[in-house]
Amino acid sequence: MNRRKHPIKLGLLILALSLTSAMQADDLFNNNASNLKSGTLLKDRPTYSPVTEQRLTKPEARNWLMYRGTYDSQGYSPLDQINAKNVHQLKPSWTFSTGMREAHQAPPVVNDGYMFVTTPHNHLLALDARNGELLWRYERELPEDQVQMHPTNRGVALHGDYVYMATADAYLVALNARTGKVEWEQEVEDYASGYYMTMAPLAASGKIMVGVSGGEFGIRGFIAAFDAKTGKPAWKTYTIPAPGEPGSESWPGDTWKTGGVPVWITGSYDPASKTTYWGTGNGGPWMGDARPGDNLYATSVIALDVDSGKLRGHHQYHWNDSWDWDEVSAPLLLDFQRNGKTVKGLVHPGRNGYLWFLERGKEKINFVDAKPYVKQDVFKSIDPVTGRPEYNLERKPATGKVTTFCPSSWGGKDWPPAAFNPQTRLLYIPANDNVCGKLKGQEAEYREGQLYLGAALEEFEVVLHEDAKDYIGELQAWNVDTAEKAWSVKFKSHNWGPILATAGDLVFAGGTNDRYFRAYNARSGKLLWQQRTNSGVIGVPVSYEIDGVQYIAVQSGYGVDAEREQALLNLSKGTTTYVPQGGVIWVFALEKENNQ
Repeated sequence: MNRRKHPIKLGLLILALSLTSAMQADDLFNNNASNLKSGTLLKDRPTYSPVTEQRLTKPEARNWLMYRGTYDSQGYSPLDQINAKNVHQLKPSWTFSTGMREAHQAPPVVNDGYMFVTTPHNHLLALDARNGELLWRYERELPEDQVQMHPTNRGVALHGDYVYMATADAYLVALNARTGKVEWEQEVEDYASGYYMTMAPLAASGKIMVGVSGGEFGIRGFIAAFDAKTGKPAWKTYTIPAPGEPGSESWPGDTWKTGGVPVWITGSYDPASKTTYWGTGNGGPWMGDARPGDNLYATSVIALDVDSGKLRGHHQYHWNDSWDWDEVSAPLLLDFQRNGKTVKGLVHPGRNGYLWFLERGKEKINFVDAKPYVKQDVFKSIDPVTGRPEYNLERKPATGKVTTFCPSSWGGKDWPPAAFNPQTRLLYIPANDNVCGKLKGQEAEYREGQLYLGAALEEFEVVLHEDAKDYIGELQAWNVDTAEKAWSVKFKSHNWGPILATAGDLVFAGGTNDRYFRAYNARSGKLLWQQRTNSGVIGVPVSYEIDGVQYIAVQSGYGVDAEREQALLNLSKGTTTYVPQGGVIWVFALEKENNQ
């Protein structure tokens, strides 16, 4: 197994993680008689259907074959057996305890009866999607000295007979989907230098693509592709250009070597143009005055040729990021109307608090328009042609300065994905409003494998706007053709709930600190159903169908940034809100008499 190559000193990281008392993994689990190690076979398992390129391009409605269900990242299920008229009769069908603590954020990926779910600390479970029977379990043996600033994993990719997981020690692992046997593993980078991975890989054009995290450790971010069958490296594209490459002038001196720009979330893909789109994260260190310039391609969407990795275009949502506003969510690929014309669009609810509408051209990404969807006091204006924002410099953090700004560093929307319903033409956003941030900038010295922040995390605060007495979290619905808000549901709690939209005129989401998972009318926002779970629901919901029965599945399990923000909100508000940890897969269906 891999061994560390030089020491990582925890330093400020321990202080950052001490916001919660539950950052260590509970490596003991007990799933009764179903606790099977990888490689074990059960007699009554479903027949596994190999996942072909054709199936990935046009997945069956009954399955959920990738992170957001389809390459366009719309998070939409065409299934409608469960609908606005009968969802109140939804009941738990089965549950499965993962035996793990921390943030359970992965979607249950389903292929004709096989369900694949990842947990914090890189456990991968294969279950019978009909009844929750454990088929096999893979446990990654992570290095004892490996530091996870974000102990979570956001799921798997499927291709052929393999299931793929990106690991915290920066490996890509391919397992036999039927047995859990490791077919190959490929080191993506050196974890001891601060690299790690939490994202679900993307399978497309015979390749498995991943991006690296570690923007707080002075890495140089990149996206890499590997042959799906063999694991052989195919291409590697850095998110920070080297001297002489386009955009390199936006990084002074040697700052490009340690500039961060991580990639946290699975990209979108357009099979027609063979272009894949990825969101990128913050520059490093956090204070932009330590790296004067626009810092391409930080806090951007980048378009890459899937076969070569060549950069085809980009749009930077905000330049010289100093707020830790990672724009890591991949844009949703959807067409929308503007001025009587159809735009082949990219839509992104930004962490910077603006809803961005872009056009995916053949060789570039064009700006269409943008609107604030939460309170934002940093942007003075946005250029109507280029989309470049002008800043209120009083709200821009800098070294030796204490700055307050809205929204907070967790943004108007953090990593939890939005969803789009092509029938309602509405985009559903898990938003947070009325929470601002306070940062103190400080000098940062780069040391390999150690935190390279340039901010005093021990003095990081959330500052509540006066309107926070009414609400913080929101579920918003926006008409993509008019760029107007259609409705919203407000919560006293902050909201970290990924969204699922379905053809049954439903929107499913959790995300609040009261542990509820809910269904709303997709057209009005009316609450139609709710189920309280064991923990906070920050997992990505999915829908699938087996033997004529539609299911809704989601992981419940609080942790990482949702819990850290709750701790700071408790300090700010003088509250003692506590959300228990522990991962459970919840699967729901209509009562049998209604499943006709």
